[in-house]
Amino acid sequence: MTKKKSITSDKIIELYMSEVLLNGTPKSVYAFAKENKFEENEFYQFFSSFEILDKQIFAIFCSKTLELLSSNEEYRTYDSKSKLLSFYYTFFELMTANRSYVFQQLKANKNKLESLKLLSHLRKEFIEFSNREIFQDSIDLKNERINKLRDKGMAEASWLQLLFTLQFWLEDKSPNFEKTDIFIEKSVKASFDLKDLTPVQSVFDFAKFLWKEKTPTA
Repeated sequence: MTKKKSITSDKIIELYMSEVLLNGTPKSVYAFAKENKFEENEFYQFFSSFEILDKQIFAIFCSKTLELLSSNEEYRTYDSKSKLLSFYYTFFELMTANRSYVFQQLKANKNKLESLKLLSHLRKEFIEFSNREIFQDSIDLKNERINKLRDKGMAEASWLQLLFTLQFWLEDKSPNFEKTDIFIEKSVKASFDLKDLTPVQSVFDFAKFLWKEKTPTA
């Protein structure tokens, strides 16, 4: 008798995303497993609930981005700003490839608090990346407590920037989401200019871009 193949976490994610898009969140793990011909206990080997699975899917968009970046030898030579730009462009390529699912889970969900909860694992992954790759060259202020407060503030600001970009991308109706690319370029440049206390022309340029996008046209 042929031995039944064990299901993998990747396969569960693939089946779940498809089910959400076609029929909404499954009624139960039992029903989901039965429909896809695997045992319920196999689901629990990887995920304790659909809520955890939802959160993990968004974190995987981040981890897959980092895998792609780390496989590029040239990326390792980039400065912090170039690394962050590379992260954004790669991350939103993956998000675009799964836009229907992301839109369904975030934009269609009217409860903003619930949407933020879905991103909690992504937040952890992204902040770890930011602390490791983007802020590692921060100036030592010679005070451990102040350094920690500064690092925490920078990490939170970086996370808010990603959320702001995600919201812009969800609302972007331009071909191939080209306005999101412009948004990324200007916002990252502006954030680094503020960080380095260089002239604020790019900040002003970014503000003009936002004003233009948010101002209704006749």
